[in-house]
Amino acid sequence: MVATRARIAVDAMGGDHAPAEIIAGAVRAKAELDAEILLVGDPDQIRSVTPNEHNLAGIEIVPSEGTIEMHEEPISALRRKPKASISVSMDLVKKNKADAVVSAGHSGAAMASALLRLGRLKGIDRPAIGAVFPTVLADKSVLILDVGAIVDCRPKFLEQFAVMGTVYSKYVLGVEEPKVGLLNIGEEPSKGNDAAVQAYQLLEQHPVVPFVGNAEGRDILSGQFDVVVCDGFVGNVLLKFAEAVGESVLQILREELPRGARGKLGTFVLKDNLKRIKQRVDHAEHGGGLLLGVAGIAVISHGSSQAPSIFNAIRLAKEAVDNKVLDRIQAQYRKVAMPAADGE
Repeated sequence: MVATRARIAVDAMGGDHAPAEIIAGAVRAKAELDAEILLVGDPDQIRSVTPNEHNLAGIEIVPSEGTIEMHEEPISALRRKPKASISVSMDLVKKNKADAVVSAGHSGAAMASALLRLGRLKGIDRPAIGAVFPTVLADKSVLILDVGAIVDCRPKFLEQFAVMGTVYSKYVLGVEEPKVGLLNIGEEPSKGNDAAVQAYQLLEQHPVVPFVGNAEGRDILSGQFDVVVCDGFVGNVLLKFAEAVGESVLQILREELPRGARGKLGTFVLKDNLKRIKQRVDHAEHGGGLLLGVAGIAVISHGSSQAPSIFNAIRLAKEAVDNKVLDRIQAQYRKVAMPAADGE
């Protein structure tokens, strides 16, 4: 059987730079990735910001009406705007007309729409947004979840995040034996608030999660952990701080390296090295975070995403489809997290 190409629905109206930058990223994805692209949004606006109509060749435009603004409460806004671009995008996945959704719009609305239209995986109480961070080890990354879906987490939510993170790290990122940590203010089991202490106990006793203990802030990028779980409040702060650090490092390098004749020569000689540094620390290279725990593939990008980040978000969605991440998580979660329910 010939494998079908991934069909990615892109919310063209969501994000600070929509629709122009979203479309530019989608056009590049159409040209460079083996995937079908569906742009969801106002057809007139989409065409008005695409001077060369030829660029849209081969891209399907799916009409929608309006978008969820950042100041709006997600649930009520989704009810008032049933044909908003994020809702239409999720409906495409629900109706099997698309395999995944990419959106840089209101992250709360994207999560709410995914839950309302796609539902949760069996056994998952709350979804989590998983984001891949670089580490100091050249060929190693760390998966952080949650980075913004659930700001207040019960211990069992953190336990479920750890199960999903373990499965994703092992079967999609290719880590044979993921090391899972719980983000905390100290290494000792008694450290942190009540939720952290209780979550530690659940993870320490878990039969499948390869839990190795608490991870302090300084440990996250050290390469000691493959998966780090935390609540969405802390995770989102961490994500945005890491993005700012990456941008600051790149800006300092741009300003300091070319100083003087030696600096300019060194910059020329180290051009390839600097390009690799940018690829490792620039958040645009990672595209966004995968919403784990819902019965569909959705990638949530940063609201300030521009074309390169959207391209990489589409690439991430395609990889999730091609690697059958949803099927793997469903199958593995049933196997490892609920054996007693089946009497096995």
